[in-house]
Amino acid sequence: MVLLYGRNLNHRLKPYQSNKIKGPDPQSENTMKALLIYPKYPVTFWSFKYALKYVSKKAAFPPLGLLTVGALLPKDWDIRLVDLNINNLRDSDLQWADYVFISAMLVQKESVAAVLRECRRLGKKVVAGGPFFNGAPEELLSLVDHLVLNEAELTLPQFLKDLAEGRAARVYRSNDFPPLSLTPVPRWDLIDMRDYASLMVQYSRGCPYNCDFCDITAMYGRTPRLKGTDQFLDELQKIYDRGWRGSLFVVDDNFIGNRVAVKKMLPHIIEWMKIHDYPFYLFTEASINIADDETLIHLMVEAGFKQVFIGLETPNEDSLQECSKNQNCSRDLTAAIRKLQASGIEVMGGYIVGFDSDDEGIFARQIKFIQESGVVTAMVGLLNALPNTKLWHRLREANRLELTASGDNTDGSINFVSKMDRMKLIEGYQRIIKTIYSPRAYYQRISQFLRYHNPYLKQKIAKGQIKALLKSILYIGILGNGKTQWYYWRLFVKTLLFYRRSFPEVITLMVYGQHFRKVAKKVCLKS
Repeated sequence: MVLLYGRNLNHRLKPYQSNKIKGPDPQSENTMKALLIYPKYPVTFWSFKYALKYVSKKAAFPPLGLLTVGALLPKDWDIRLVDLNINNLRDSDLQWADYVFISAMLVQKESVAAVLRECRRLGKKVVAGGPFFNGAPEELLSLVDHLVLNEAELTLPQFLKDLAEGRAARVYRSNDFPPLSLTPVPRWDLIDMRDYASLMVQYSRGCPYNCDFCDITAMYGRTPRLKGTDQFLDELQKIYDRGWRGSLFVVDDNFIGNRVAVKKMLPHIIEWMKIHDYPFYLFTEASINIADDETLIHLMVEAGFKQVFIGLETPNEDSLQECSKNQNCSRDLTAAIRKLQASGIEVMGGYIVGFDSDDEGIFARQIKFIQESGVVTAMVGLLNALPNTKLWHRLREANRLELTASGDNTDGSINFVSKMDRMKLIEGYQRIIKTIYSPRAYYQRISQFLRYHNPYLKQKIAKGQIKALLKSILYIGILGNGKTQWYYWRLFVKTLLFYRRSFPEVITLMVYGQHFRKVAKKVCLKS
């Protein structure tokens, strides 16, 4: 996640046409009016709520799925979008609409319920889709008029056809995986880009691996489907033409799922980035075997990739085998991380405790693994069984499922009967996050990262970065608590003296730390 790297060129963004409801338009009385609603996210590890004030943004990411749905709707419809992470939903918004379209993930379920109740109160027709609605509880599904599930490129056109013919069904599903050539450019005009810390773009769907706790293969299959190079570059150009500069999240579940195709495509991104003077800083998700391919690493770095999130999971080999994380087995994970850091890529890591193979020693081992590897942005979660995963089916057959997963794997909850005593597991988990996000351990981890990090591209300092730097000095260096102030200034000076090229990354990581500590504190207070 690159909150502070981007060049803040908001004054160059194309003028924004507000999507707020202004009242009825007499010239469009016969036009179908569709209101797209994106539910609110709770405060989570990835919400970056407590870091957004440093960059004067309202939310980390826009609703890419709904923006894509907007592009799939008929061109003559009047379409507006309300992102509840940016604005409140008003009665006038709903009263304007003929149909409400809502998409969500499991973690947004509380906001989904509130929106559906408001739609029912005002008698609005609701069309729902997205991962949450594939397994939503019946009391919420009863508030939905039409369920358009799976991938919208296949199911939404059929719904729209039936709707136009006056015979729309309640549920639309498809077992097929559409080619991404059917995916349109998202409707970026429906949002104000200036509200967000990062924009998003997608190159592929699906992952060749089949980790038993992951729901990606259940939703998108094991054969990665790719956009064509020209199609992907066109999306980059459209974002560029709208004036966006800075952080761009390539949201693929595994960007290197088809390494051969990616390596053929990356030189075209490199050429485009050079022509446009590197307007974007890219980050994505990938599997650890990225470290096995030096050519791939070089191409990604030259294309502008600065960060990669990798599911590292655990240093326990037995647990890796238990969850079929075969790509992580029989390798030196720390050496792989350091190789990427030395190439100029910051590794963000996902970690899990609560496997059947974990014993009470796993908590100390995880802390050691995280600290020694210098993975500063370390998302540690308790294992949860998401619907329709291999883990979910296995635990259901063993009669070990207890609750519905919360959708936030860092909230300290677990939805099945664990082999380890539950209280010991939760206490051990809390010990991990209290330790790694304490100022001392966190700043030590940044220092460890700096030992190996070798930035590839020269950073361009922009007005927005200077603003974020000044706010970090105020909120952390001056108004922060004593311990944090001490670590902040010591690392600040050390970086300027010895690691000047990494200074933007260090400021970003110190800001992240403020967010992570507050999230960790909330989790630990739950018990």
